[in-house]
Amino acid sequence: MGAWQMNTMSSVLLSGYTTFQLGGPCPFLIECATPDELIQTVQKLKKENKHFLLIGSGSNLVVSDHGLNTTVIRYVSPNPLIKRQGNDINVSASSVLDDVAIFCVDEGLEGFNYTTGIPGTVGGAVVGNAGAWGKQVGDVLKSANIIDDQGNIKTVGPDYFGFSYRDSRLKETNDIIISVTFALNQSNPVALAQERAEILKKRAQKHPDMKTEPCAGSFFRNIEPTSKAERRQASGWFLEEAGAKNLKVGGAYVFDKHANIIIKGPTAKSQDVHDLHLKMIDLVKEKFSLQLIREVRFVGKFNNTLQKNQEGFW
Repeated sequence: MGAWQMNTMSSVLLSGYTTFQLGGPCPFLIECATPDELIQTVQKLKKENKHFLLIGSGSNLVVSDHGLNTTVIRYVSPNPLIKRQGNDINVSASSVLDDVAIFCVDEGLEGFNYTTGIPGTVGGAVVGNAGAWGKQVGDVLKSANIIDDQGNIKTVGPDYFGFSYRDSRLKETNDIIISVTFALNQSNPVALAQERAEILKKRAQKHPDMKTEPCAGSFFRNIEPTSKAERRQASGWFLEEAGAKNLKVGGAYVFDKHANIIIKGPTAKSQDVHDLHLKMIDLVKEKFSLQLIREVRFVGKFNNTLQKNQEGFW
């Protein structure tokens, strides 16, 4: 099966590969750090008609307590793989987003600083059009190399992704991002470093330390403009007004500083997180007649799930 077999592990607990630190076993987990490793692995599995799930650092994922009956490919680089070309940067999708933000500060490149402190990889950020402070990854994406459903490698532009708020068409396709080119602008490294420090300070005031309080960051997208929200408004405000901070299911509870974050307590199960998020949705719907939409993805079997979730996965 080639050199990539060296990175294959069997009967792996996926709780060790998500920021929620939750999830049962999978039969095989294949670690890929570079584009070449990813391409070789994906094309081999597709050729053998073997189903697989691709993950990054697991920062936006809740895996079932029952685990998954499929191979999992984990595409994460311990160090960012970045090449600068003028004011553009070409980045492996396996690179950690915040590592890229640091690189841009050091290089004096403006246009990526808003990703400071956001967990996850570049690939996951593109799929979910991640962002903060009114900016998003799709704003600076120039092109990307992808593997399509047939295993073919393509270079595509930003229009291909159909970016919208915290969304892209990749949530409905089986395309896989190999690497991405971002178009940035020259700026002052000192000013960028100061801006980064301010962002980290603000995040620390409202967000938990994932190492000590495991979570997936913001659980729901912010509310799109409606008659009740003339501009996009924070879901956390609606959740707090609806009393969500008092909610707890099993070992899972709502973070006391930010009502849009679910924390895994010492005894929490994935099912607890699932049931708690449904209660949060119900509270906001009852009080404001608004439907919250998840940023976080559930994979695997969950009890009392009567229909597909909002991203189309069971």
